[in-house]
Amino acid sequence: MKTEIIKYALSACIAAITACTGATGDNAKDDMNTTHPALTQHWDKTFPQSDEVDHRKVTFRNRYGITLAADLYMPRNTAGRLPAIAVSGPFGAVKEQASGLYAQTMARRGFVTLAFDPSFTGESGGEPRYVASPDISTEDFSAAVDLLSTMPEVDPGRIGIIGICGWGGFALNAAAVDTRIRATVAATMYDISRCTANGYFDTMTSDERYRMRRALSAQRTEDYRNGACELAGGVVDPLPDDAPQFVRDYYAYYKTPRGYHERSLNSNSGWNKTSALSFLNAPILAYSDEIRSAVLLIHGEKAHSRYFSEDAFKRLRGDNKHLSIIPGASHVDLYDNTGAIPFDEMERFFNENMR
Repeated sequence: MKTEIIKYALSACIAAITACTGATGDNAKDDMNTTHPALTQHWDKTFPQSDEVDHRKVTFRNRYGITLAADLYMPRNTAGRLPAIAVSGPFGAVKEQASGLYAQTMARRGFVTLAFDPSFTGESGGEPRYVASPDISTEDFSAAVDLLSTMPEVDPGRIGIIGICGWGGFALNAAAVDTRIRATVAATMYDISRCTANGYFDTMTSDERYRMRRALSAQRTEDYRNGACELAGGVVDPLPDDAPQFVRDYYAYYKTPRGYHERSLNSNSGWNKTSALSFLNAPILAYSDEIRSAVLLIHGEKAHSRYFSEDAFKRLRGDNKHLSIIPGASHVDLYDNTGAIPFDEMERFFNENMR
């Protein structure tokens, strides 16, 4: 199994793991109208709409001035200020996929939830398109907290976040810096910086890393010369005969009606190639041992990525940190398999830690 994973490691990391609104007033609307196409108003999610929650599109800005697009889910038949959760991920997905499913489900359980497209992707703004940044990706979570903190329906003292796959790592990074975040769930987590710099299971050598730097540095020149960023490609298609199981799992989600979305990077042409450069020198979990708020790490027993959560858990301190391993589950099961995603456990975790 390890040999098969390592074979795909370099291309997977460069291709974004090949699988893997502040204001709702007039200013936000004006900003969206002048800097980004109108948001899609029809239901175009990969999961059915629930009649137990209200849904609307909102926009907000991060501190870099990028306008982010999001789906806001509001539980019905509630009163007073409610606890809230911002959700994003997986890395290379859009809010119409797994993060929206998580958000809608948690809204049914009494939380105001916000599933957002990260900067440079989906319906959110930012140029050039399809670029990833460890700093801006972390900032997007805090920008979502900005919005939730100022909504009259939300209790600003009870705000949590959920990060899925690569956004699980960014969620931990956000929790390490933003003390407004009371509780964090990282589901089927990837540490994008570690995987990019070290390869799967930390098998990449310094020479291999140097060759990657040379190739990506040369790509910057080509991108500048061409006036456009070359894309790394999303989930491999057609699927190779010798593809390991985790790549087959990604294909089954991103490339079939089960999870395909026209705006998803992983479903289509992927991130731009040079996105990997910024992760080589920026270990996003460097200060995760200083997180004082509550953290729940969730991973599948059979996930190839399980070691990311197990190693991250070892660094966490305090008695409000938990690791939950889901029996028999793969990495992608925690994207949309509602029989495997422990929503009951997440509901208890947020209620207990956001009082």
